[in-house]
Amino acid sequence: MIFNKDGSTTIITQEKTTIVEFVKRLEDAYDSLKNDNIIINLFSLKDISIDDINEFLRVSNKHRASNHSFVIVTERISYDEAPDEITIVPTLQEAYDLVEMEEIERDLEF
Repeated sequence: MIFNKDGSTTIITQEKTTIVEFVKRLEDAYDSLKNDNIIINLFSLKDISIDDINEFLRVSNKHRASNHSFVIVTERISYDEAPDEITIVPTLQEAYDLVEMEEIERDLEF
């Protein structure tokens, strides 16, 4: 698990483990990430299913309830396939743009 902090956003990249293990490690590290917007970069993983994405549901709901962004980056699953509670985009740039847009909405209290 690789952590890259960029302002108030942390990008987490995973390359060599199962999604279940990844989510467990994310939950273990959550206290140090809870005040940041989180982008989960799964771009390098080849085999991802909607069940794998659903593993992030608990963390996503918790994080979004605390008024922070939680975005998953993958081309393997479309946002139409994912539950409404999980935000999926195909590129890292779109993830940054979405986080920025959500921060503006929070600042304007939408």
